[in-house]
Amino acid sequence: MQAAQQTDPMVETSPPDQPGEAAAQFYRHALAALASAGVPHLVGGGFAFAHYTNVHRYTKDLDLFVRPQDAEWAIGTIARAGYRAEIVAPHWLGKAHSGEAFIDVIFSSGNGVCVVDDEWLVHAEPGQVLDVSVLLSPAEEMIWSKAFVAERERYDGADIGHLLHARARGLDWERLFRRFDPHWHVLLSHLVLFRFAYPSQRDAIPRWVMQALLARLQRELDSPAPEEPLCQGTLLSARQYLPDVEQWGFRDARLDPPVQMTAADIAKLTREIREDEADARNKAGGRR
Repeated sequence: MQAAQQTDPMVETSPPDQPGEAAAQFYRHALAALASAGVPHLVGGGFAFAHYTNVHRYTKDLDLFVRPQDAEWAIGTIARAGYRAEIVAPHWLGKAHSGEAFIDVIFSSGNGVCVVDDEWLVHAEPGQVLDVSVLLSPAEEMIWSKAFVAERERYDGADIGHLLHARARGLDWERLFRRFDPHWHVLLSHLVLFRFAYPSQRDAIPRWVMQALLARLQRELDSPAPEEPLCQGTLLSARQYLPDVEQWGFRDARLDPPVQMTAADIAKLTREIREDEADARNKAGGRR
């Protein structure tokens, strides 16, 4: 008798790239409720990423994007559909829950930079999510918002690389350049990394984009550095640059226009970070 084939314990089965049926029903019901109420909304996150890049991965939630003026409307609509829903971060995020499944209702970004405005809706792309016809967040705005996600436990640089790999030749580069304008260093950094990751595709980035960004860098090199200590790292990581603004005397760039965060928003976020750190320490202590 042939011996049974053994499974290599080091090889893991890939997780499903679609939610379970209970979660899918929740997402479909919420999408139907928003459509019926006429709430303008877009689907982003893993569903939109798969549409643009054909990279499929486990989808633990549904990301919906709405304008700030529609956030309460969207949350209220989902709540009236029978789910627990609330604004959890006044400057950018609401959440809705059904069992272990949840929906993020996003109307800005955690750093207050990437506010959802009319252009997100104007340039949205039609798609299908869980057999529901939806509008998807534009690839340009996905790149813009993902570019600032650089926490130690999450970095979206590879997502940007894959979006550029799939869509660079058809992007609205003028709009994307304008989106990044006050924070052009961030766009330049991701484009340089794209050229590193995909040397054979470096010509997918229009020449004028690189020239314009490098011209800005050259002007900066030829200019004296600002005297006032400013930390823009907080726009990339709310956690890792706290010593700079709390102990070392740097001014927090999240308090400067055009960033849409208040001192109260920052204090709430920082308090949650400290609570998470305390919980992690307590759990680590309990395992000893």
